[in-house]
Amino acid sequence: MSKEQNEKFELSITESASSFKNLEKMSVGELIRAINKEDGKVHLAVNKVLPRIGQLIKKIVERMSQGGRVFYLGAGTSGRLGVLDASELPPTFGVPDNQVIGLIAGGDVALRRAVEAAEDDPEKAWKELQDHEIGPLDTVIGIAASGSTPYVVGGLKRAREHGILTGCITCNPGSSVAKEAEIPIEAIVGPEFVTGSTRLKAGTAQKMILNIITTTIMIKLGRVKGNKMVNMQLTNTKLINRGTRMLQEELGLAREEAREWLLTHGSVRKAIEAYQAQKK
Repeated sequence: MSKEQNEKFELSITESASSFKNLEKMSVGELIRAINKEDGKVHLAVNKVLPRIGQLIKKIVERMSQGGRVFYLGAGTSGRLGVLDASELPPTFGVPDNQVIGLIAGGDVALRRAVEAAEDDPEKAWKELQDHEIGPLDTVIGIAASGSTPYVVGGLKRAREHGILTGCITCNPGSSVAKEAEIPIEAIVGPEFVTGSTRLKAGTAQKMILNIITTTIMIKLGRVKGNKMVNMQLTNTKLINRGTRMLQEELGLAREEAREWLLTHGSVRKAIEAYQAQKK
């Protein structure tokens, strides 16, 4: 690490010392109240970047409406959050699993355990994006609490060089990740309760922002009707019961009739469309 890089690392907010001292001497009650108080800062930080989040969403919706995809790049906690968000969209909104793709430094094995030095290769992410045949309608979002992860920085840099829309989610101002992203989102949550543990406030902020981005995108792409997940996959009893209730409320059907329509057509949306077509 160069002197300049080392100084930048030392000055980063996510690595700054916690404002709480001697944590091991605090009682359980003191610890949980302090952590909860710190978490309260996350909402305020995310609120400040909502305009930038909205800007990114609008550009993504435009591209996804034409067949584009979204790729997340991240390492460690940030990478896991990206993979988590991507994996939850097919069952929730019924979209194909290749519409939003989470890539994590070190591959799937890194979801469960640390893969040493995987995040230090600045060329690896672009190679992985090429494996997915990334194109001009796609979007790459780098997720890095510190804003300095080479895997993420390098991937964003190469994507932007190829004319691909890029965004980032970071918790340090003026970071390398932000400089490489066309639309940087910098949620500054301050030092962590446990110094440097970005799975805390930074991770919470990243998760909140990912929720906002993909939920809004799915709504604008027509994957929600009213306030209901009408395209959700019927993968278990809970979801079948939820879908049945949706049809009861929407169409005024008895429970068994609603359930039959649901299971026959495979989703709430398709059942509603089929029922309404029959009534015309």
